[in-house]
Amino acid sequence: MLRRQLALLCALAAIAGAAETPPALPESVAVAPTKTSIYIGTVSLTMPVFTRSSGGFESSYTARVFPYFFFSESGTLRVEVSDEQLGRLIAGTPIEFSGRAVRSDGAVRSVTGRAAPDDADSGRLKVRVSVTRRIELVFDTTYEFHPQ
Repeated sequence: MLRRQLALLCALAAIAGAAETPPALPESVAVAPTKTSIYIGTVSLTMPVFTRSSGGFESSYTARVFPYFFFSESGTLRVEVSDEQLGRLIAGTPIEFSGRAVRSDGAVRSVTGRAAPDDADSGRLKVRVSVTRRIELVFDTTYEFHPQ
C-alpha cells in the first residue's frame, strides 16, 4: 500500500513539474512578402526571417514602389513583442504590437500592427507603416514561427 502511494505521489509530482515548465518561445519568425495599393501603383514589402532580440523581433526590409521606383527603399525593422505577448499569441490570443523601421538613410517610420493566430505556429498580420503624417500604408500578410 505504501509503495502504491509513493508511486502515485511521484507521478503527481512529475505531472506538476511538467505543467510548470513554460513552452520554449520561438527565436525566429518568417513573414510572407506582401503588397498594398497606392494612388496609381503598388508597394511590395519583403523581409527575410525576423530573429528574436531583447524583447522583440528584428529584420531588414525592402519596399519596392511601382511604377514610382525612385520612392523604393530598404532598411531595418524592429517590432516590440514581450515574452508575455508571445506566449499569449502561441496560446491563441491576438496581440497588438508596435515598432519602428529605419530607412538606410536614417529616416524613421513608426510601425503598428495586430497578429491573429490561426494555430500555435502561424497566423495573420495587419501592419501599418506611417510614411508621413497623412500617409499610412496598410499591409495584410501571414507569419510562421520557425522551429528552434
